[in-house]
Amino acid sequence: MSPRSDILAVTGRIAARSARRRQAYLGRIAQAREAAPRRGTLACGNLAHAFAACSTSDKRALAGDVVPNLAIVTAYNDMLSAHQPFERFPELIRRAAHEAGGVAQVAGGVPAMCDGVTQGQSGMELSLFSRDAIAMATGIALSHAMFDAAVYLGVCDKIVPGLLIGALAFGHLPAVFVPAGPMPSGLPNDEKARIRQLYAEGKVGRAELLDAESQSYHGPGTCTFYGTANSNQMLMEIMGLHLPGASFVNPNTPLRDALTGAAARRALAITALGNEYTPVGEVVDERAIVNGIVGLHATGGSTNHTLHLVAIARAAGIEITWDDFAALSEVVPLLARIYPNGRADVNHFQAAGGMGFLIGELLDAGLLHEDVRTVWGTGLGGYRREARLAPDGGLVWVDAARETHDADVLRPAGAPFQPTGGLRLLAGNLGRSVMKTSAVKPDRQIVEAPARVFHSQDELIAAFKAGALDGDVVAVVRFQGPKANGMPELHKLTPSLGVLQDRGHAVALVTDGRMSGASGKVPAAIHVTPEAADGGAIALVRDGDVIRVDAAAGRLDALVDPAEWAARSPATADLSGNAQGTGRELFAVFRATAGPAEAGGGIFPFGGEA
Repeated sequence: MSPRSDILAVTGRIAARSARRRQAYLGRIAQAREAAPRRGTLACGNLAHAFAACSTSDKRALAGDVVPNLAIVTAYNDMLSAHQPFERFPELIRRAAHEAGGVAQVAGGVPAMCDGVTQGQSGMELSLFSRDAIAMATGIALSHAMFDAAVYLGVCDKIVPGLLIGALAFGHLPAVFVPAGPMPSGLPNDEKARIRQLYAEGKVGRAELLDAESQSYHGPGTCTFYGTANSNQMLMEIMGLHLPGASFVNPNTPLRDALTGAAARRALAITALGNEYTPVGEVVDERAIVNGIVGLHATGGSTNHTLHLVAIARAAGIEITWDDFAALSEVVPLLARIYPNGRADVNHFQAAGGMGFLIGELLDAGLLHEDVRTVWGTGLGGYRREARLAPDGGLVWVDAARETHDADVLRPAGAPFQPTGGLRLLAGNLGRSVMKTSAVKPDRQIVEAPARVFHSQDELIAAFKAGALDGDVVAVVRFQGPKANGMPELHKLTPSLGVLQDRGHAVALVTDGRMSGASGKVPAAIHVTPEAADGGAIALVRDGDVIRVDAAAGRLDALVDPAEWAARSPATADLSGNAQGTGRELFAVFRATAGPAEAGGGIFPFGGEA
């Protein structure tokens, strides 16, 4: 089915807005395709360095330009559960490449930090900036002009966006993203959240809390809630950068290993040396970006992608805004309930029909562009399928179910959980922000209450523990934006604010920082821009000002007399403590040059010259 007129209208506005930058980007990658790789013309010393550690047969193959060479860019480390399974992947990929008549080399590694480990710690102030560091590390890995395509091994929050931004800088190369899969289900997420709140209230101790957390995060694989990591996997599949059905297959299983080998073979099949050349810079166009936003709304995905998708699009010469997110949210229904906007986890989502069912429903409803390029070589219609193991251990793809296996988790487009997406744009005299509404009960989506202003999450938690927040409140936590301290997630606040809400108080959060992709119970106007450190109006708020957070109307306002508001001077904060310790010294240039949240919060001036 062709996309509906409202989907086409948003896509058309993006294409028109981006035309000059996109044309310049496509020109650059066309030029890069003509220039490289030409291994046979490299100086002998260059080539000898590049394959010194290879086998004799691989050296012979790489001495010319006939045999394709596949770059492996990996985010492996064995501290992160989601990335630990990647330890085995290079050997699986090399074996598959040899079977396909090619060569594969680990071109480089990229950093991979875990927001779950750094949550509430100073290290979280490096988190958002790690995305751009990962993009730069990807560029370094691919800078040797030795490769005909690349596979990217990454899963979690900033890692996949960073890898994709880096891949788009080498947009003439085909790119296949290879996930590791979610860990099996453990302690239910809502039970974990209950224990966290009890700990916040002092009703259980650290031992009980650690036991609950360990039962939830218990083995190799991605965390099973639907935060940014699993939203990444949904995006890579719905944007045509995974193999069909690859996103949510558990690690260290025969099916996962078979999919990894198939990804390597497919990457080699779509190089410029063959007949199916599919450069990543042409896969990621305005239609693919719109498909990603639609998928985000339909699944109630992470608010972090109001930053990451903007940055990814800019890397491909495409300009999207929060208005595009808002326009699509009005027409895309919510089809999935996965924690935190439901009780199920991603394994239940996969069992209910997974990505094949979801994509089929959205296509049939005219909410996706089917006529896109994908690494699979089909339009998006080829992603209505799911992967299975054949009796001989090979892979087969079968049609996905046309009916949901669990209507409490995944529904058809004709009977959604709600008629609009799970994200709202808010605007008013406090600036612009976004709110994830899919997990917030309707009667909690409008809050009008006095402000309490804080300049750190620790200040808020201390006030809660002291009993100073026992009432209706809009907690304003500012100086948390990219320029102030790197825009950390403030998910540590959720238990305390959740306790206040459960006591019957009207509670909301307003911040120029981020919240975890797993947040949602408490209404939170996040990513407020301009940020306080950049002269934003959030710096004008004082204790006691009545703040109205209205997701229904899309408003974020301080109900202060306009004359008084205009006469106020912005508050200041001592930010010197953000400049050192836990590696923060190394990121001073990032804080100084970071763009606003609505432009992705990054450091790259993509397309500025166009």
